[in-house]
Amino acid sequence: MSASDTHAMRRGQGEMAPPSAIKLNINDQVRQLEVDPRTSLLDALREHLRLSGTKKGCDHGQCGACTVLINGRRVLSCLTLAVMHEDDEIMTIEGLGDPDHLHPMQRAFVECDGFQCGYCTPGQICSAVGMLAEVRAGWPSHVTTDVSSPRVALTDDEIRERMSGNICRCAAYPNIVAAIRGGAEGDAT
Repeated sequence: MSASDTHAMRRGQGEMAPPSAIKLNINDQVRQLEVDPRTSLLDALREHLRLSGTKKGCDHGQCGACTVLINGRRVLSCLTLAVMHEDDEIMTIEGLGDPDHLHPMQRAFVECDGFQCGYCTPGQICSAVGMLAEVRAGWPSHVTTDVSSPRVALTDDEIRERMSGNICRCAAYPNIVAAIRGGAEGDAT
């Protein structure tokens, strides 16, 4: 590698990309913002739009605290770029419900004490809502006993397996499973 190539590489490392003007449909509301094209959806939500319900846990896709729903499917917002989701419907914990009108899954988490410190709870709830949609669609998991059946039995093992990407450092797992079961019975979609 020549000295000029090395200099060109160093010069490019600190330069900012020009901002991208984007429109995001978040919680049934179109929001316009300008972001560096490398901005994660998580940072766009928290830092640019001030929607602090979605949490930054590990920022590496390992804890699930940043889970949101995109077009009804659960997505780790720390691992996707905001500019990739202009035509998508993004639902955060703020869009599922509010203190006066809780979503059925939020209500189930409260009733079953499915949280302790509450930090992982928004991601747990969004993930649970998305997971129940997967179950209704008949998607099998690693522990599904009959993968040819169009109906998946929502056992505790199924819930645990399907929610294994969402970590609770307080270890409220028994109550989280109970909350998801209660939300499923109350049709928390």
